[in-house]
Amino acid sequence: MTDKSLCNERFFNKFYTTHIQAASNFAYYKSGDKSTSLDLAQEGFIRVWENCTTIDILKAKSYLFTVINNLFLNKVKHQKVVFAYAKSSPYLDVDNQNPEYLLEEEEFKERLKKAIEGLTEGERVVFLMHRIDGKKYREIASTLEISQKAVEKRMSAALKKLRTKIQGI
Repeated sequence: MTDKSLCNERFFNKFYTTHIQAASNFAYYKSGDKSTSLDLAQEGFIRVWENCTTIDILKAKSYLFTVINNLFLNKVKHQKVVFAYAKSSPYLDVDNQNPEYLLEEEEFKERLKKAIEGLTEGERVVFLMHRIDGKKYREIASTLEISQKAVEKRMSAALKKLRTKIQGI
């Protein structure tokens, strides 16, 4: 085994530290949940380690992001059950805030969430990476392995859709 093999513990640790933040962010943009995103990222690295002998080192990052995406898609079915349960549970006002304010806040959050959910996956990921993580278009292009022009196009489409749906909020 060479020093530049994913099966080499030192090299794998370097691969991990180099990519953990981007992998966690990508998982967060997919799932929208910090705890789930960390689980997805960690599971992605576990899969890379388990398959270290079969992964081309030049494609390891792409493999990692593909694994995270697939893990996310597998969790979607489970999340639907969780959301259905949460929706049926009564809301508890722990802050004793004005009910009208709480209702408006919940309506805003729901409209914003639906507007972001209404974006295509590509638009949503680019939008969140740029607006939440503060990444530049070229960084996003590199992470997603697409052209910078594609990032610009997705961002433009996302902003256009969000402006239309959130107008009046």
